[in-house]
Amino acid sequence: MLLSLHLFFLMLYLRLGHTSLPLVINTWPFKSATAAAWHALQSGGSVLDAVEKGCARCEMDQCDGTVGFGGSPDETGETTLDAMIMNGNSMEVGAVADLRRIKNAIGVARAVMERTEHTMLVGESASVFAENMGFAAEDLTTNESLNVFSQWLKGNCQPNYRKNVSPDPSTSCGPYGPKAAQTQCNGERQVNIHSHDTIGSRVGDSPIIGAGAYADSSAGAAAATGDGDIMMRFLPSYLAVELMRNGADPSAACKSAISRIKRHYSDFFGAIICANTTGHYGAACNKVPSLTEFHYMVADSESDTAVLKSVPCF
Repeated sequence: MLLSLHLFFLMLYLRLGHTSLPLVINTWPFKSATAAAWHALQSGGSVLDAVEKGCARCEMDQCDGTVGFGGSPDETGETTLDAMIMNGNSMEVGAVADLRRIKNAIGVARAVMERTEHTMLVGESASVFAENMGFAAEDLTTNESLNVFSQWLKGNCQPNYRKNVSPDPSTSCGPYGPKAAQTQCNGERQVNIHSHDTIGSRVGDSPIIGAGAYADSSAGAAAATGDGDIMMRFLPSYLAVELMRNGADPSAACKSAISRIKRHYSDFFGAIICANTTGHYGAACNKVPSLTEFHYMVADSESDTAVLKSVPCF
C-alpha cells in the first residue's frame, strides 16, 4: 500500500510502579485489536506476544480495509504485506516487506527476529522463509481488492504516483519508460486513502526501523502512520524517542516529529503516537482536509479496557 495506513502498537510493560503501566496504545480506532493485545498481557503473555496478537487481530479483521489480506493491491493487482516488531530491551528487530501469500505478516516478522540473525527479509525470499517456518501459503486477494484494482484500471490508473515518465501517467496505465526531457511536478499530491496503487515491490515506512516505529525501553516508543513515502524520509519514530530521551513529554515529542516533516511537506497525510517509560502518552497529526483529527486507542491498568482517544491536528 502506498499509504502506510496500518495499525501500529506501542507497548510498555515496565514494572516501575506507575499506575498507568502496563500500557497498550495503537493508531486508529481499532478497538478489537487493542482488546486482543490487552487480553494477551492480562493473561500473562509477554509484550511481544501482545504486539503480535493485537496486530494479527487487525490483519484478520482487515481493519479499515487497508490492513492484511485483501488490502490495496499493487500495479499487478496483488496484495503484498509489510510488518515490523521491535524489542525495546534487546533492540532486536524483525521485519518483512513485500511479503506475498502469507496472511500473518506480523508473525513472520517475529520469526525473522527470533529465528534468524537478520533484521529484514523482503519479497519472495521472505515468503519462502515464512513457508519454511510453517506459515500457510494463501491467496491474499479478495473480491473487494480485485474490484479496487479493476476500478483503478478503468480510471486510467488513477491515482498514480509515477512522475517524469512516458506515456503521461495521469492519462495512461503504461507500461512506462523514462521521459526524455524530465520536468518537475509542482502540483499537490491528491491522496485517497482507500483507492490507490503501489508500484510493485515498493516498501513503505511500516517495516523501516525508526520510520514506522521505534522502541527503546530506556526512553520510550513511537509509531507513525500515514504517507509512508514521505514520512520514512525523516525517521519520525526515532526522532520522537530521542526527544523523549532528552526530557520531552510524549505529546511534545510527537508534535516536534510531525513539525520536522511539515517544514518540507506541508500537505502530507500523517500522524504519530508516543509513549514514555512512565506510561504517559501523546499523539500528533498534520492538519489536511482529509485529516483534521486523529483517533487512537489506549488501554492501561487504570481503564482496564480499550478507550478511544483523539487529538486535533495542527
